[in-house]
Amino acid sequence: MSNTSHYHDLIIVGSGGGSMCAALYAASRGKKVLVLEKSGYYGGTTARSGGVMWIPNNRFMKRDGVEDSFERARTYLEALAETFEDAPGATPERRERFLKEAPAMIDFLVEQGLELDRVPFWPDYNDELSGGCKTSRCVVAAPFNKKALGEWADKLRPGFLDLPATLDEALAIPYVKRSWAARKVFVRVAFKVIGALLTGKRYVSCGAALQARLLQAALSHGVEIRLETAVRELLENNGRVTGVIAEHNGKREQLGASLGVIVGAGGFAHNQALRKQYQPGTNVQWSSAPVEDTGDMHLELQRIGAALAQMEEMVGQPCILPPDSQYGEIQQSAQGPSAKPHAILVDQSGQRYLNEASSYMTYCQEMLARNRTVPAAPSWMVFDSQYLKKYMLAGTMPGKKKLAEWEQSGFLKKGETVETLAEVISVEAAVLAQTVSRFNGFVDQNRDDDFHRGEREYARWLGDYLHQPSPTLGRIDQGPFYAVAVYPGDVGTYGGVVTDECARVLRDDGSAIEGLYAAGVVTASVMGRAYPGAGSSVGPALTFGFVAAKEALA
Repeated sequence: MSNTSHYHDLIIVGSGGGSMCAALYAASRGKKVLVLEKSGYYGGTTARSGGVMWIPNNRFMKRDGVEDSFERARTYLEALAETFEDAPGATPERRERFLKEAPAMIDFLVEQGLELDRVPFWPDYNDELSGGCKTSRCVVAAPFNKKALGEWADKLRPGFLDLPATLDEALAIPYVKRSWAARKVFVRVAFKVIGALLTGKRYVSCGAALQARLLQAALSHGVEIRLETAVRELLENNGRVTGVIAEHNGKREQLGASLGVIVGAGGFAHNQALRKQYQPGTNVQWSSAPVEDTGDMHLELQRIGAALAQMEEMVGQPCILPPDSQYGEIQQSAQGPSAKPHAILVDQSGQRYLNEASSYMTYCQEMLARNRTVPAAPSWMVFDSQYLKKYMLAGTMPGKKKLAEWEQSGFLKKGETVETLAEVISVEAAVLAQTVSRFNGFVDQNRDDDFHRGEREYARWLGDYLHQPSPTLGRIDQGPFYAVAVYPGDVGTYGGVVTDECARVLRDDGSAIEGLYAAGVVTASVMGRAYPGAGSSVGPALTFGFVAAKEALA
């Protein structure tokens, strides 16, 4: 290793949303910033996500005349906090700092030229609680032509929507055969796709668009970004973090940081040993996080004395694994599909045990809790022929195109009756038949007495708005009947180092490690063990990256 240190004002570990927001803020204030990313792609988990940021009381809500305030959002987060215990990352001070800084962070990004807007309708996941929002607190980036990044275009981590379409538009397209509004959206997107092809543009949307816009702004301010450069060690001097030892192509180098180090290096979704220790019953094979999320910095931060908390939590994303699914890729979600009419989720005894229209994190928490007493990992999504005619499954448009292939592979189970389906999936026939019959009774009365599915505004968003009287309750009564296995997957972990309201990393005794800050899923989430709404990882990551940079510069 070279004895010569190269100095920067600020070193940032990782290139996800929190890291890049911190880099952009510091560089916009004239500081020399270095971002170190261990993979060959820029963008982190954020680039693979929907890119949604949960930002209460934001400028776009005010523009649209949607009522919100700091107090309303605080009331909502306090109500959620009453549902969990032992969450050192979710102190009242941290929650309040998030609520104060998140709107300011969005204002800063807009001032830097990022094209952002509000999703008109994406309710909070517990909108029935006091302070919950029944419209939307969600902010996203506009689609972006990544060719504008020049040589960086192919270094942007691939997302899941490489189209000149917003997330709203993409969610409408599956209804194209049943809705004139969806047909209009389809035509509009088709024209934009044709226009992009004719002009040679390469659009990305969702999280990739957010990260592309952050990258463009950061590069314009002179931020230096090094890919394939892993941080192996944090350097300390008299209790203060003063730099890092980084490795590139097998060579190690000592890098100094006069203002400190901000860690935004992602989670440990692809470290099976840590999963076994903290999240038994989960598997790296079910994760949609980048394979580079191996918890390196969790372990390094712990080595120098940082406290860890909430390590049991993950941003659950129930998933199904069709024959073409690949390890390390974005897995197909089962949450939206199983919340549609004509479908339920049952455990391996054939019993229904949760509200299929709950948030993806709650869904997986309940799957894993059930699995401790009744085998439920995997569970079975059970549905009928009506479902296949109307809704997408495993990323495939409605219809019978892949049914034979799926049945042959064993992914899709089929029975002419509910009882024969039960035999195919090794479930007691009488139990499954009774479960389906009970659910059908709830459909007939338009009220789910067991789990209250469909009672939240969020359920209306998650279900089928064309299906009446309930967007999520529909009878399962038209054979053949089908089932697919559902696993408690994730889009990333949700626990890590404990930080204070200034984003400073804390020791077990509550003291701050000088010169060391953290943001994103490398930290114990400010949301504790709950997920208030879409973007409850990305929104806080950018916000505390913003806070960390401000505090480091101060």
